[in-house]
Amino acid sequence: MKKALLLHSSREGQTVKILKAMESELADEYQCELVDLHAVSSVNIDNYDKVLIGASIRYGHLNKKLYQFIETHLTALKDKKAAFFCVNLTARKPGKDTPEGSVYVKKFLKLSPWQPELIGVFAGALYYPRYKLFDRVMIQFIMRMTGGETDATKEVEYTNWERVKEFSERFRSL
Repeated sequence: MKKALLLHSSREGQTVKILKAMESELADEYQCELVDLHAVSSVNIDNYDKVLIGASIRYGHLNKKLYQFIETHLTALKDKKAAFFCVNLTARKPGKDTPEGSVYVKKFLKLSPWQPELIGVFAGALYYPRYKLFDRVMIQFIMRMTGGETDATKEVEYTNWERVKEFSERFRSL
């Protein structure tokens, strides 16, 4: 059976949830290994047929460990069938949920030496009751500015699971 490496840089867990959904979509053809980019210093990418990296935005930025991982494994990522997706709350709005419309993907492509052949953008989730006070207040402020949910008692999932399934199929076809 072919092997796929599913890497994540996730803060609140929605990126992992998305990768697990993709893993189940790929399970009939690929043995998938889910790995936290923050928990490993190195991975032997040569052991895998495909690589998928999912990363979440936090306060407007991807985690610097993502860029460090890319720098370290750049040659292997370029040699493999590899894809990237970004998870953020801005993608809840039409037009912001595509690589062309996402300011975060545009920024990633400027900063990253790796230019994946397949890129996705998915809306994340709000988990207000789970956040620490500082994060809750900051996210409420951002959501207020962008016309989003501000009720601190709510958990709202914006992820479009049909688009996740479609992206999984495109990744399978790489």
